[in-house]
Amino acid sequence: MRIGVLGTGNMADALATHWARAGHEVVVGGRDARRAERLAERVGGGARAAGLSEAAGAGEVVLAALPFGAGAEVVRDLRGALTGRVLVDCSNPVGPGFRLLTEGGPSAARLLAAAAPGARVVKAFNLCHEDVWRMRPPVFDGRPLAVPLCGDDDEALGLVRTLVRDVGCEPVAAGGLDRAGLLEATAALLIGLWVGEGADAQAIAPPLAFAAGPAPTEPAAALP
Repeated sequence: MRIGVLGTGNMADALATHWARAGHEVVVGGRDARRAERLAERVGGGARAAGLSEAAGAGEVVLAALPFGAGAEVVRDLRGALTGRVLVDCSNPVGPGFRLLTEGGPSAARLLAAAAPGARVVKAFNLCHEDVWRMRPPVFDGRPLAVPLCGDDDEALGLVRTLVRDVGCEPVAAGGLDRAGLLEATAALLIGLWVGEGADAQAIAPPLAFAAGPAPTEPAAALP
């Protein structure tokens, strides 16, 4: 698969490295040519550096590894190159005090979709710190990390599911792009619990068998 990467930060580094190792053709795009070159060298696997526009047009899938606030502006400038592409949004609109910056308005993913209306946007990879994505693979207590995906295009979701598995994770269908805001709010909640409270956020959810409450108890059999 051909993958364009917009951005030269930690998320771009972590995810693109997995994909290059899996044999995908990766093009790293950034405003700073030298930073893009250094990242392409670290990613390895034949990854090459380019400008943002070339990276946007080079991939079947394009990762927008851009901070919230800058992402929509960058994508708007690249909207022509992104037409028909699968655009993966991994951003988190989380501000001071772990506040959700998009509360009451469109999600970060929706803002990208509005900035590049010809792109097929999928929300993914937003629930974990970049160092988790650097793990080979992200497996905890023998269980691969699950990655929720939100999107409206079946083909786009299929391609991103492949990229999730190439990171060593399991994709989870989380609904259409209208539910991306729920993923972003979940990130704000979890980051606040992990960082702000030092809490074990994983402990807030019961096992699947108890998600709808405990199974009803069978009545005791009557004695003869």
